[in-house]
Amino acid sequence: MPIKSELLNELNKRRNEAKLGGGEDKTAKRHAKGQLTARERVETLFDANSFQESGLHVDQAKPTAQKLPGDGVITGVGNVDGRPVAVFSQDFTVSGGSLSQMHAQKIADLQEQACELGFPIVGVNDSGGARIQEGIWGLSGYGQVFYRNVYASGLVPQISIIAGPCAGGAAYSPALTDFLIQTRKNAEMYICGPSVIKAATGQEAPVEQYGTAEAHASVSGNVHFVAEDDKDAIAITKKLLSFLPLNNMLNPPHALPDAIADAKNESLNELIPENSKTAFDVLKVIEAITDKGQWLEVQKDFAKNMVVGFARIEGMVAGIIANQPAVKTGCLDIDSSDKGARFIRFCNAFNIPVVNLVDVPGFMPGLAQERGGIIRHGAKMLFAYAAATVPKITLIMRKAYGGAYLAMCSKDMGADFVYAWPCAEIAVMGAEGAIPVVHKKEIDAAKAEGGEVAAKAKKTELIEKYRDKFASPWQAAETNMITDVIEPSETRYRLALALRFSLTKRSTRPPKKHGLIPL
Repeated sequence: MPIKSELLNELNKRRNEAKLGGGEDKTAKRHAKGQLTARERVETLFDANSFQESGLHVDQAKPTAQKLPGDGVITGVGNVDGRPVAVFSQDFTVSGGSLSQMHAQKIADLQEQACELGFPIVGVNDSGGARIQEGIWGLSGYGQVFYRNVYASGLVPQISIIAGPCAGGAAYSPALTDFLIQTRKNAEMYICGPSVIKAATGQEAPVEQYGTAEAHASVSGNVHFVAEDDKDAIAITKKLLSFLPLNNMLNPPHALPDAIADAKNESLNELIPENSKTAFDVLKVIEAITDKGQWLEVQKDFAKNMVVGFARIEGMVAGIIANQPAVKTGCLDIDSSDKGARFIRFCNAFNIPVVNLVDVPGFMPGLAQERGGIIRHGAKMLFAYAAATVPKITLIMRKAYGGAYLAMCSKDMGADFVYAWPCAEIAVMGAEGAIPVVHKKEIDAAKAEGGEVAAKAKKTELIEKYRDKFASPWQAAETNMITDVIEPSETRYRLALALRFSLTKRSTRPPKKHGLIPL
């Protein structure tokens, strides 16, 4: 017996009402501000006709005369470039996107489904916070979401888009995810707003100083990418997903080559300045060794003395961690150590090989760094590399001094392949620092005979004479601390070979719940 037409009419009516969200007027206001609606964001993310929505007909737990379509959040799964992804998108046109019992349940159900199916989770945050009318159910709802954020951590990639207000407890769900993308306009994220800060502390705290995308990207480090608008945020999300596996049981989407191209890039031979104290831009090295258009820098505005990001080298996905000599001489400090360690641990969780480009004179000296806990923060880098079981390939471009040499993944810290350019300097400290200590008697004798001028000349003579003894790749190569000394121009070829050979790496560790990283 065919379904009665009135039933089909009722179904279509309900679908259309739900898809209108808060109505045409509120939709028009969103568009006037340059924002997409929650549903438009979902449609922009997914391949055409691939979205399977769940909870379309959900309403608030205690219905009133006012219907709340979907209870203010759209949830479901779909394909992004042919691969499945789970999404929730808060709908600000419906009760300000406020979180309630059913709203939270929809998100929690989606998180559980994503973990069971092994799908990445993308959350679009655009909410006025907990729905006051539901009282403690709001707190309970946030707790349910946070718990599942942690359960999903390291199991499936989690990406948060901040496309509107995200304040108070709501900010902690994005903070528990792997990557945060915030739009430059129309989006704010903070625990306490300006009025709360002023009431509690008396401080004037304009939200521009701490709640915007720029503030989070450059100062607090909470945000990984700044997007110009909603469409740009979704474009960044899709590019990010293109480098990631669906879950921790799969490899990243490599496009394995039939053969590695043995091509040289002579520009790398000319890149390094003769004076080891002269800066150069490591992004030029990254550009030379990665496939064209296959580089996505992460947290580029935060701790700029460290560069991290995803790339393909001869089609193979890798995470790149590089010192940036053009900023703070590439020193490791508190922020760059945190940035590097977090990125390494993400790569390790999702089977992404890491390539390390090293030019590091040491850890940043200074009272502020010492009092701020540089020992504890620097130890995170050591912990992250030593705990990582993915392929680890290190290239020492120039300086690799002291503890920072180890903290950038030396052979002793588990690197599978370690290469060095002929100009590399591997030592406890540079010749300029070591030789005045080791040859102190000779320098003092010259000073006694000819004064400061003679002492300076003697120091310069000894540095030139013994430089290779204190800082050269040959000593490291002779003692098997590095795999090979290579010509800069052949770097892409050698790194690609090492990646291809190490993709079958399997490393097991003693059974334990987890290691205790020095947080």
